[in-house]
Amino acid sequence: MKFSIDHKSPVPLHIQAEELLRNLIKDPEYATKFLPNEVDMAKQLAISRTTLRQALNKLVYEGLLIRKKGIGTKVAEVSVSSKASNWLSFSQEMQARGIPIKNFELHISWVYADEKLAHFFDIGTDKKVLKLERLRGKEEGPFVYFISYFHPRIGLTGDEDFKRPLYEILEKDHSIIANLSKEEISAKAADKFMASKLDVEVGSPLLFRKRYVFDQAERPIEYNLGYYHADSFVYTVESRRDT
Repeated sequence: MKFSIDHKSPVPLHIQAEELLRNLIKDPEYATKFLPNEVDMAKQLAISRTTLRQALNKLVYEGLLIRKKGIGTKVAEVSVSSKASNWLSFSQEMQARGIPIKNFELHISWVYADEKLAHFFDIGTDKKVLKLERLRGKEEGPFVYFISYFHPRIGLTGDEDFKRPLYEILEKDHSIIANLSKEEISAKAADKFMASKLDVEVGSPLLFRKRYVFDQAERPIEYNLGYYHADSFVYTVESRRDT
């Protein structure tokens, strides 16, 4: 297959690299095999490793590629997944259901990016990111604990009024439009910390949602973790069969 991109095209280089990688993944030659190393691919495409990594990271988080430190990037085995065609912020979700929101706790801190955050944001572990923790729910009690981390590029200071809808703050105060969300839903047993926050027994089942949020250029802006009362959240998926 043709392993090149058009540097004269108006399409951003990382988008072209992503499309090329998607075609590479479909090639039987690379089924469950390792891709060429990043240095060689970047040289061949005449792009920076940062640009290439932006494309690779997106496919890693879609589950199409698996990155193994010190070994390389491998094409993942085919798996079945469901995704919704629309997404809303928590405030919008609750507004749509006619449920008034109450913030029970709000904590802001600056933390060093761990390996997972550094990988998603494509930054070093020596970089600090803003961490926002919120305990939210209805008037009668909380039912979700959110932990959000934000890319330093956004420019959040920690002085923002986080009682406002989050994506409104990003768009109106920082000109960042959240355009794409990728989510993973699973079950978790409540540990001592979450049990105390959500007023449940240790070991009680919780719905655990990871949300990866990207801007209009598909650059990562937020890594969000949500811990929900198991009976408080319904995730609806609409699928259309190709004919």
